Amino acid sequence: MAFRAAGRVTRARPLLWMDIPTNCIFCRIVRGQAEASMVHEDETVVAFLDSHPVATGHVLVVPRRHASGLEDLDDESGARMFAVARRVALALRHEAWGADGVNLHLADGTAAGQSVFHAHLHVIPRHAGDGFGLRMPFGVRPTPNRKALDEIAARVRASMPAGRA
Repeated sequence: MAFRAAGRVTRARPLLWMDIPTNCIFCRIVRGQAEASMVHEDETVVAFLDSHPVATGHVLVVPRRHASGLEDLDDESGARMFAVARRVALALRHEAWGADGVNLHLADGTAAGQSVFHAHLHVIPRHAGDGFGLRMPFGVRPTPNRKALDEIAARVRASMPAGRA
């Protein structure tokens, strides 16, 4: 299967028909049916500039195989997304680009602000005083005591799915 990337056609592993919903914009980009300014492509993920960037150079890292969110994302694709995001972040931090910092952001679910339901990792270059940021809700929150934190940690551990992580 051919994929159009920044004016060239590349070959990648074939996708199964059930991997690529027809109405998902990121699946359409993966298939070469929608335009994207590619930064990276491999057999597992693609990375391209966000068409609605928070900052110049804002990149999305997306698995080729459709995964609506983290629950559907396989370990290999998730690991590869973060590896590629790290490489993109290092490029954005390079003195030639000049970012003072980088945010990695993945929204999982409507309550988290996910608007495209294909897992994706934002790599957002930051500059001092750019005005962008994740803000805490209004009001001061009390700091839980160690016993409460340990109880919450135990509940999270008990809820974690089995796996390598």
